[in-house]
Amino acid sequence: MVLFRSIVFNVLFYVNLFVHFVAAIPTLVMPRIAIVKVATFWGRTNLWLLRAICGIHAEFRGVEKIPPGPLLVASKHQSLWETFALLWMFSDPAFVIKRELLWIPFFGWYAWKAGMIPVDRGKRGQALASLTERTCAELTHGRQIVIFPEGTRRAPGAEPSYKFGITHLYAETGATCVPVALNSGLFWPRRSFRRYPGTIVVEVLDPIAPGLDRIDFPQRLKHDIETATARLVAEGERELERSGVPGASLGSARSPH
Repeated sequence: MVLFRSIVFNVLFYVNLFVHFVAAIPTLVMPRIAIVKVATFWGRTNLWLLRAICGIHAEFRGVEKIPPGPLLVASKHQSLWETFALLWMFSDPAFVIKRELLWIPFFGWYAWKAGMIPVDRGKRGQALASLTERTCAELTHGRQIVIFPEGTRRAPGAEPSYKFGITHLYAETGATCVPVALNSGLFWPRRSFRRYPGTIVVEVLDPIAPGLDRIDFPQRLKHDIETATARLVAEGERELERSGVPGASLGSARSPH
């Protein structure tokens, strides 16, 4: 049943993506916020498809902790899920993305139009300077900059690997940073088309106000996100065990390969 539902969802996921790609064409000549709203609606329809087809629900905790206005948002990254599911939480989000994504037809056009922030990972120091410049510019427009501090997806239970970028942005921009923990990788594993029924939990943690130094901030950020994520993963594992879904084992969900 999991396999069948996963296949149906994956087909409809890409159909839904194509429909929104076509529907969003007029936004290319509209104000930027139009494509952000279309993307947010696309994210909500994906959440509905997951719930209706795969039995995957989403619970968002602590959203009331998000301050209004410009922010840095540092989110755990376990699967593709959070790239669309977090959109609705913010009034005007700008995701930090790989520059290569801008080369994808339609997606790249809309990401550019939406003011997403591309990073050329191969240029390192130059990339960090460019990232800082773009982030400061978007913050002045009141946007919420969503960055995945580890730079890529990490399976639940994998050793965390936080990069310097988020610390640099926090120090240079003077913006409040909102940490986000989640357990999406248990139900939407990376590099797998299977979708396991259960409840993906996102938890917004206490904001980190400006003022910490470059040593204390990354330690605080990592501690807060990893502690909360471990708790959410344990919660999700118990739910998977109770469900008895074949194949939804800790080993398959946690594998870093």
